[in-house]
Amino acid sequence: MKRSSGIRLCVTVAVGALSLALITGCSDGGSDKAESNTENAAQGSQKNTDKAHTAAELKKLILAQGDVDGYKVAAADALPGGRSGIKGDAKCRPLLYVLSGVAPADAPAETNRMATADKKPSAAASTDVEDMSADEVEKALTDSMSVDLTMVGLSSYDGDGAEKAFKAVSDAVAGCSGGFTGTAGGEPQKFTKVSAEKGSGTGDESVAYAAYGEPDAEDGTTPVSHAVVVRHGNVVATYYTMNVGAMVADKAYTVPAAVITAQSAKLK
Repeated sequence: MKRSSGIRLCVTVAVGALSLALITGCSDGGSDKAESNTENAAQGSQKNTDKAHTAAELKKLILAQGDVDGYKVAAADALPGGRSGIKGDAKCRPLLYVLSGVAPADAPAETNRMATADKKPSAAASTDVEDMSADEVEKALTDSMSVDLTMVGLSSYDGDGAEKAFKAVSDAVAGCSGGFTGTAGGEPQKFTKVSAEKGSGTGDESVAYAAYGEPDAEDGTTPVSHAVVVRHGNVVATYYTMNVGAMVADKAYTVPAAVITAQSAKLK
């Protein structure tokens, strides 16, 4: 199995503090110029005078089981060290916050959930490993990890706080395109590149980006994670998706549109 050690290395990279946030979840944070959509720019530029939602109100607005077909939605556990344990360059830190499953800026209230895509068992699942070739074992391992895990977060702000939080992310995507380093969950994080992606087309304004880790020394596989941030009035919704199998196989994937659509519907 030529690439088996490469798979292990890539998975080790992928299942670092940031991806661990997806696999084990993140807490409610203690308070139970990139390519952005501009169609509602005029509305987005207006000052938001609403008061922040309470933690209880956000829990009613966050995605729940049954809201999106084909996904299991569950509560999330705590990221070691929480928000205070996330360190790094101030201008790039909002990206690291989103990739760690917490609000992009300090918020009076925030909450999150994990949305895991349903996965049908593959034909190889019923085959004894001893009867499989090295390539078949590798393929089966990659397939078993090929599932979208999406951390969905909501944070609410007073006044124009949501606009400022969103701008911090948007500015960071443009300002940190050459990569950045930091610490999350007690683990060092290094991204070699940040690239803007197509916004979601929902909410008052949205921005999307991909964050690239260091290429695997053996097979050159580059771990990449995708994030989308959307502002709905005084609420900021964040989405961070990881698919380890796709990373290993060097296949493209994105933040699932179905998850964004379902969450956006609850914020209208």
